[in-house]
Amino acid sequence: MPEPAVTVAMSVFNGAPFLSEAIESVLGQDFGDFEFLIVDDGSTDASPTIVRDYAAKDSRIRPILRENRGLVASLNEMIESARAPLIARMDSDDICRPDRFNRQVRFLNANPDYGVVGSWSEDIGVHGEPLVRTGADHPVTHEEMVSSIQSGGPLICHPAAMFRREIVRAVGGYHSAFVHCEDLDLWLRLSSVTRLGNIPERLLKYRRYPDQVSSRHAMEQQIGSVVAHAAWRERRAGRPDPTASLLHLPPIDELDTLFGQTGLAWTVREQAALGLLYSPAALRGEGFEFLLSYLKDGGRREGMWRTVLRLVRFGEPRRALRLAWLLLRSSGA
Repeated sequence: MPEPAVTVAMSVFNGAPFLSEAIESVLGQDFGDFEFLIVDDGSTDASPTIVRDYAAKDSRIRPILRENRGLVASLNEMIESARAPLIARMDSDDICRPDRFNRQVRFLNANPDYGVVGSWSEDIGVHGEPLVRTGADHPVTHEEMVSSIQSGGPLICHPAAMFRREIVRAVGGYHSAFVHCEDLDLWLRLSSVTRLGNIPERLLKYRRYPDQVSSRHAMEQQIGSVVAHAAWRERRAGRPDPTASLLHLPPIDELDTLFGQTGLAWTVREQAALGLLYSPAALRGEGFEFLLSYLKDGGRREGMWRTVLRLVRFGEPRRALRLAWLLLRSSGA
């Protein structure tokens, strides 16, 4: 068979509620020269049946149904299995605009110095209803991307990304040490070998709901993001990346030894704790105890009374009282 222009890479794990809509949005693209890799990563719901049914109807779909290995393993497997020079990421709960692939292929063809291009996104809820955006849009040019890296801002929405396969393979693909923030780590590593950008159009509808991965693993994601930025600074300074060969990140207390920097572990704790303050999922979960531990060890109190009020709004009055009591005790009141 002739080589397709694009390989679409989608990994599914128990994604049945939204899977058909996501697949339909890919099959409905006005750019049709693609193959569609769908890895079912050991789902226990109806996802495998849905994937098989669509594969029987459209020969562009190449299903891979197997046991659970995790998202990073699935992504790297699809990169190695891809037959196209360009790979379009897609998640099983999001929706592509019909002209997404067309716009991104045209951009990469016109800008050979760019290895990755994403797009702006539109937030939707469980039932597809539009949600009000609260954060800034993603940076557009590579120069804006570097500034965003330095300030800890957003880079590229993972399911909206299209990238050149060989450039990603050249940097080792996705690293398993950064599970739940594997995309951020990849963009940071790629930023030193190619240009990154976003098309300033909302080519993807990004679904937000309480059970999505970014909500369920908010604390691990925040910690991993801070460590990924620390590794980026090491590479930028011309030093070896101490995370390059890791399969898993070590406990925070071991980061000083790993990086050879006194105080890095505390910096990671502080940045991670402060980064959790606006996450309902984190404050309702183990992130709350992480925050309390940070404060008990002398962490910054500024703005923490607003977090007490936020906990009340999140429906966590007992946790709000625990945080208020800690703040009162530490202030000597």
